[in-house]
Order: sequence, then structure tokens, then C-alpha cells
Amino acid sequence: MGLAALLAEESGLIQQELGLVLLLSIAALVAIVSRRIRVPYTVALVLVGLVLSFFPNPFIIDVSSDLILAILVPPLLFEATLQIKWEKLRKDIVPILLLAVVGTLLSTIIVGEIITWVLEIPLLAAFAFGALISATDPVAVISFFRSLGVSKRLGLLMEGESLLNDGVAIVLFSMAVGFASAGIDPAAQGLSILGEGLIEFFRVALGGLTVGFVLGYVVSYGILKNLDDHLIETTTTFALALGAYVIAESFHMSGILAVVAAGLMVGNIGMQNTSPTTRLTIENFWEFLAFVVNSLVFLLIGLDTDIIQFPPNLRAILVAVLAVLVSRAVVVFGLTWLHSLIDGKRRVSVPYRLVIYWGGLRGAISLALAL
Repeated sequence: MGLAALLAEESGLIQQELGLVLLLSIAALVAIVSRRIRVPYTVALVLVGLVLSFFPNPFIIDVSSDLILAILVPPLLFEATLQIKWEKLRKDIVPILLLAVVGTLLSTIIVGEIITWVLEIPLLAAFAFGALISATDPVAVISFFRSLGVSKRLGLLMEGESLLNDGVAIVLFSMAVGFASAGIDPAAQGLSILGEGLIEFFRVALGGLTVGFVLGYVVSYGILKNLDDHLIETTTTFALALGAYVIAESFHMSGILAVVAAGLMVGNIGMQNTSPTTRLTIENFWEFLAFVVNSLVFLLIGLDTDIIQFPPNLRAILVAVLAVLVSRAVVVFGLTWLHSLIDGKRRVSVPYRLVIYWGGLRGAISLALAL
């Protein structure tokens, strides 16, 4: 490689590093201001990103969707699952699974059918869009809950649904894209393709969970229990978060669900097996990493949203938002009513249902606008 090429490559790396420094500096400033004016931090980041998108872009950062999914998403999911205790999760596992699994599937179908009917988009493409839009993202809402001291059960219901439906949505999206690439017509295939789809869904989902639980068990008992070095143990949890995703995806299973399962194992078993010093180090490390990753993700969402494209696509945007509103209402109010028939003692109250409905919509509508 010639000298000119080396200098050009070095200049590109410096620009990338400068863009990262600017993004993190803006994120820190937004965090300070948002706390003083009591605005949810992630919402403020998106708004600032939208404003910055109107100016010449100094953030020369090449971030592909694959990079976000493989590098940025696993730490966020792992950090969130570290905080969830199995004893509390077990009490509400039925409504969480109903919302995350059945709800995501229902929402995908409802949104897909509405999009196909109104906008005349191919069914599988509409289902792929429905799967993407069905994953809730209540990060800002849950953060706001913590600052207000809202019921922990309500936060668990929303966060549990969000963690699991991310993996379910990605599995459904991958299946829709795979069927479309293979030229499969679901209307013509009928029940046979539905059966194949369900088998594939459970293989990918359960396989990912198995990978995560096994790796989390090994780290919890093999490393965190037998070592007493906070640096090595913390590094191991970071490697676990990324490694669970990579290994599961290598076997064509759900990397997202693998990360969730690994985080649950470490949070409920590994953190009890280690020393107080290591536990504090791990918690501080993951809190910092989640802050940095959240900052980058939500700023980039704002920066990458092209508001100029809204007017020409206003009809499609309105249809997408309406489809999300309808599907979310069916899922939340329908499935929580069904759960109340199954277990009246642990029923989800109407006020909780309203918060779950609107809290889960924030991320979905933002994604609809961005797409």
C-alpha cells in the first residue's frame, strides 16, 4: 500500500474518531440539560439528532444496520436483563409471554394485512415491515418510571415484553425476508407454509434461548464463582454478551434471545456467586456502557431520519402509524383481558394496560416515521 493510501486511510480514521467524540460530547450535554428540564433523555437525543440533521453533517461515522445489531444492541439487552430478577419475572411470565410472543405475531399479521390492503404492498414485504414495527422500545418510558418511583411490576411488564419481543420480531422478520427471497407465495402454499414457519420459528427462538442459558451457566459457575478478579470477571461478561449473539447467529438461531437468556443467568446466578467488589464493578461498567450505546443509537436515529421525505410519503406514514395504533390496541387490551380470565389474581389493571399501550407505542411510531 502506497504512502498516499496510508495517509488517506489515517485521515478517514481520524474523521471517524472525531465524529464519535462529537456525538458523545453532544450526548453528555443533552443528558445535563434533559435532567434540568425533566425531559426523557432518549427523547431529547432524538429531537437533537433531528435538528442536527438539517445542518452539514460533521459526524463521518459509517454505521451499518448489521453493525448496530451485532455490536450495539447486545450490550443494551444484556444490561437490561441483568436487572431483572427471576422471582419477579416468574410471577408475571404468562402476561409477558402473551404480549411478547403471541402479541408480536398478532401485531405482525395485523400491520401486514392493513399495509397490504391499503398500500397494495406485497404480503411478505408487509409482514417484514409489520415484524419490525411490532417490537416495542420503552427505554425512555422505563427510565422515566425509575426517576418517578413508579410500580416495579409495571416496569417489569413493559421491560420483559420489550426484551423478548425484540428476538421474536427479528425471527419473524428473517422468516418473511427468507420466504420472499425464495419466491414462496404464502397465499398459494396455505397451511403447509404456515406449519413450516412455526417449526422454523420455534427452532430459531428456542435454539437461541438454549445457547444463551448454556453460555450464561458456564460463565456464572465456571468464571464468576471460581475467580476473584473484578477486571477479568467484568471482561468475561462483556465477552459473553457479544459471544452469545455471535454463536447463536452462527448456528442460524436468535442471537437476540441468546443475549437475553445469558443476561438472565448472570443477573440471577452469576452476580450472586461473585464478590461485592466485582458485583459493583460489573454493575457500574454495564451502566456506563448502556449509557454510551443508548446515546449513540438515539442520536443516530435522529440524524438518519430524513424529514424532507415526509411530505411525499405522508399517506404511507399515516397508514403505518394507524396500523400500529390498531394492532397495539388489539394486542394489549385483548391479551391482557385473556390473561385476566386465566389468572384473575395476577390480572393487569386497566390503568396498567393504558400505560403499556402508550409506552410501547413510542418506539414503534418513531420507527414507522424513520422508515
